[in-house]
Amino acid sequence: MILLGLTGSIGMGKSTTTAMFAELGAVVWNADDAVHALYAEGGAAVEPIRKAFPGVVVDGAVDRTRLAEALGRDDTAFKQLEAIVHPLVASGRAADLDVARTNGAKLAVLDIPLLFETGGDKAVDAVVVVSADHETQRSRVLARPGMTVERFEAILARQTPDDEKRRRADFVIDTGRGLDAARARVAEIVGIVLAPGWKRPVRTLSPADKRPH
Repeated sequence: MILLGLTGSIGMGKSTTTAMFAELGAVVWNADDAVHALYAEGGAAVEPIRKAFPGVVVDGAVDRTRLAEALGRDDTAFKQLEAIVHPLVASGRAADLDVARTNGAKLAVLDIPLLFETGGDKAVDAVVVVSADHETQRSRVLARPGMTVERFEAILARQTPDDEKRRRADFVIDTGRGLDAARARVAEIVGIVLAPGWKRPVRTLSPADKRPH
């Protein structure tokens, strides 16, 4: 089974793009969905987070607003949270992929926003970066309910810059060019990686391959 790690900064269109891969038969695993499950009532992260961040668990589930407030009060809190959550996410991902392999899946797409930041790019066969120009990204994000310029900039500060993501990618999908162009690029990528004899790239792509297609 081929593993594609899909990533991109906030507002780049990762969810729409993963849906396109799913339409072509790929198994999609979403890191954000996995974290939501861990934070929900009965989730494996609830008790460790309760101990590490008193007051953020409400009615048996992690209250994301309270957790965000706790993280904002302590510069080391993010690393503490990551030490709790990342191993649980990795374990769940491995179990889900084992099921996919058993079921005969040929392609799995791992939607991981912090793929590079967590070293996840080393565990996949190729990296797909979803990208768009900055103005398109900014307008998408600021249109979200409750989003502010300050919050948007804070999120960007925690993520690997888009130009570096594109530089490190094996494939780039430019969602700023519209749905039809993105869908065509997804189909092209699926055709490439599922072709007989395809091998994991060495990550030394030409400049043309590193720019959005």
